Amino acid sequence: MIFDLELIKHVYTHYQDTVNHIRQVIGRPLTLTEKILYAHLAQGEQLKDYKRGVDYVNFAPDRVAMQDATAQMALLQLMNSGRDRVAVPSTVHCDHLIQAYKNAYDDLIIAESNNQEVYQFLRDVSNKYGIGFWKPNAGIIHQVVLENYAFPGGMMIGTDSHTPNAGGLSMIAIGVGGADAVDVMAGMAFELKMPRLIGVKLIGKLSGWASAKDVILKLAGILTVKGGTNSIIEYFGEGTKSLSATGKATICNMGAEVGATTSIFPYDQKSADYLAITGRQDIVDLATKLVDCFNPDLAVLNEPNKYYDQVIEINLSELEPYVNGPFTPDLAYPISQLASAVKQHNYPNNMEVGLIGSCTNSSYEDMSRAASVIDNATKLGLSVKAKLIINPGSEQVKYTALRDGLLDTFEQAGAVVMANACGPCIGQWRRDEVSDEHYNSIVTSFNRNFAKRNDGNANTNAFVCSPEIVAALSIAGTLTFNPLTDTLTNSKGEKVKLPEPVGDELPTNGFAVDDAGYIEPIADGSQVAVNIAQSSERLQALSPFLPWDGKDIVAQPLLIKALGKCTTDHISMAGKWLKYRGHLDNISNNMLIGAVNAFNEQTNFVLDAQTNSYLAVPELARKFKAEGLGSIVVAEENYGEGSSREHAAMEPRFLNVKAIVVKSFARIHETNLKKQGMLALTFVNKEDYDKVQEDDKISILGLTDFTPGKNLTMVLNHRDGNVEAFPVAHTYNEAQISWFKAGSALNKLSAEFKNS
Repeated sequence: MIFDLELIKHVYTHYQDTVNHIRQVIGRPLTLTEKILYAHLAQGEQLKDYKRGVDYVNFAPDRVAMQDATAQMALLQLMNSGRDRVAVPSTVHCDHLIQAYKNAYDDLIIAESNNQEVYQFLRDVSNKYGIGFWKPNAGIIHQVVLENYAFPGGMMIGTDSHTPNAGGLSMIAIGVGGADAVDVMAGMAFELKMPRLIGVKLIGKLSGWASAKDVILKLAGILTVKGGTNSIIEYFGEGTKSLSATGKATICNMGAEVGATTSIFPYDQKSADYLAITGRQDIVDLATKLVDCFNPDLAVLNEPNKYYDQVIEINLSELEPYVNGPFTPDLAYPISQLASAVKQHNYPNNMEVGLIGSCTNSSYEDMSRAASVIDNATKLGLSVKAKLIINPGSEQVKYTALRDGLLDTFEQAGAVVMANACGPCIGQWRRDEVSDEHYNSIVTSFNRNFAKRNDGNANTNAFVCSPEIVAALSIAGTLTFNPLTDTLTNSKGEKVKLPEPVGDELPTNGFAVDDAGYIEPIADGSQVAVNIAQSSERLQALSPFLPWDGKDIVAQPLLIKALGKCTTDHISMAGKWLKYRGHLDNISNNMLIGAVNAFNEQTNFVLDAQTNSYLAVPELARKFKAEGLGSIVVAEENYGEGSSREHAAMEPRFLNVKAIVVKSFARIHETNLKKQGMLALTFVNKEDYDKVQEDDKISILGLTDFTPGKNLTMVLNHRDGNVEAFPVAHTYNEAQISWFKAGSALNKLSAEFKNS
């Protein structure tokens, strides 16, 4: 079925006139990004040439998407918003809570039993507020959105950092926290700092073992994990036209790994082909008439350096397959250099598990090309040496791949096909065969490879690459194998070389599915009761955070000074903790337990200066809170990198952390902190981080005159009596300061509804 056709028709009605008007007012040619952003300015927002990276702008997205792990907290907040029905089309996708263990059939039964309370809550709230519901095993949110909801020129937000996947179909799709989603579902504007623009020019054409995944893996090595912060990556050039729509989605998806606000490709014939084969010919008919609106202006293409803040060129014809990792997605190795890197850094060469799937690489094309590698190996007398796990992206992909024999190819080679869910990509992997101390390597087609992310083991070296390369390395069983140049010995003792992968971008016989897994909300949900048991360990109704007390923060203890990388996985782990995503009190027991203490380089072991003893981070925070104290968290660069999970902001707020002071923030996390009424501050001089001592009492002064653009003052009262003071910066505007004063953005929203 086709969704939202009337909405899309409405969006498209005056699109060309709107773009022409924007160009006239701005007074210059427009990039694709600018056309879509300016066409989605919120009602009453002035049309002008906003300063990139400086001005905050209000937008009106067309829809909201939520996955089950983040939807719980988003919907708990929606219930406190005062709204009785969502103002824009919204969906919930049950893809995070299915643990990969045995196989798709058994794992789904276990998930439906273990998560019944949460699934029922999500379905009840969806019915009550008019939200579309995709049941467990329907597929991974971003693949399902691409198949059903993404449309050229549209704008959406999603409570998952990989929402930009929809950029493969020329949609501005931005990952956010639940509070941002609640604003939009409640009919409010979505606030965003006008992004800078990074133009990536693609020339040439992929061939051989290279794939779309290698474009973003190479780019990650160029930009690093924070190089895209507060920027949108816009791809252009002749090379874009040869990439499939799902390949483009793969590239946009993993733009989150360089911190980009989102990524986007122009609309072309490949986009139209994908829309048509997924049952959306009506959208093709409409969008093709507006093709100029969904591409950058010709003048931009002719002189990109004039219109983008940064331009990077990648020649697809020369692109090698890449393998990135371990422990960070921007450690990029062309496969020709991987073997020497393995030897140089002593990475475990024995490749134990290959994992194909995730929201990044689980399309039909991905399955097709990976299956061709396995099939060729079988025909050559080669077996798969590593354990191989497959996670299809959606029920539609799985059903079609089963019909076409792709899944049989994997299973006959010994692979296990898991549910259509995130699984090992987000720590939902029960890997019983290895201990936490086991030093090993795995290779995945996923997007992230932070320590402990996949299996909870800090000693698992996870490498990210394309599905084709995962398949090849799984056959070889070693990281040092290069399928472009190396041979393998088959069952007859012969030296054989793997042929290059081949596959279909789209299924020759079209897509097929028996039950896609969608449940439409009832027409009138006003009588639906949403019940949360008082004794529940999974769900807990939210109580509003207290408003600011009108005073400076004075003489509060340090909770932790984090050393090095501190992602949302370090701040609020996934894996076994996913079951508490709807219970703020319980999940707060994982707050910052993965962060490395700068004073002893241990995790979850911080000093209680009152007793001179060491406690777990949440335990110490709870102790301070019970004593009527707050606390301060200090950290380094790109704090909050990774997932959109707002729990990483809500947990410190709940445990009375007063301020997070860092060298720099990741975009989504900084916004999440602001939405929850937290103080998110940065060192004006990054060297001041070094001045913070373990037993300091810390003050933040200047809050009584909290003003946009005006620094606050951080004061360190050292135990020896010395005092150091220095400025700390913030990026709060007037609206965000009002959230802080109200206690949270939700508090302010609720008050506005009550007064309206």
